[in-house]
Amino acid sequence: QVRLVESGGGLVQAGASLRLSCAASGRTFSNYYMGWFRQPPGKEREFVAGITWSGSSTSYTDSVKGRFTISRDNAKNTVWLQMNSLKPEDTAVYYCAADLSGGRGPYYTYWGQGTQVTVSS
Repeated sequence: QVRLVESGGGLVQAGASLRLSCAASGRTFSNYYMGWFRQPPGKEREFVAGITWSGSSTSYTDSVKGRFTISRDNAKNTVWLQMNSLKPEDTAVYYCAADLSGGRGPYYTYWGQGTQVTVSS
């Protein structure tokens, strides 16, 4: 079992930055591929960013490339999502997720409770 707790969401204006954190506990954090997903109001959950077990490789959905950065520290059991140049369309509940295999689909084994990010225009 892996427990994930997100923090760092909030209400910001367009162009601002936020840094989301996800603290993991339970099984060996470094065994898990970590992902960030988001669910805008009235829409399906979508992949935002992912990072491999060692942190050596990352992937992003096209709409956030160049603006968002995912990173992790296995010693701290934490993964972050640095979000810069936020846009109103980034408004969503953001979820941290862990899986042994990873990928872009919403099939991760473990999920956090989510943190709300609201970007005003």
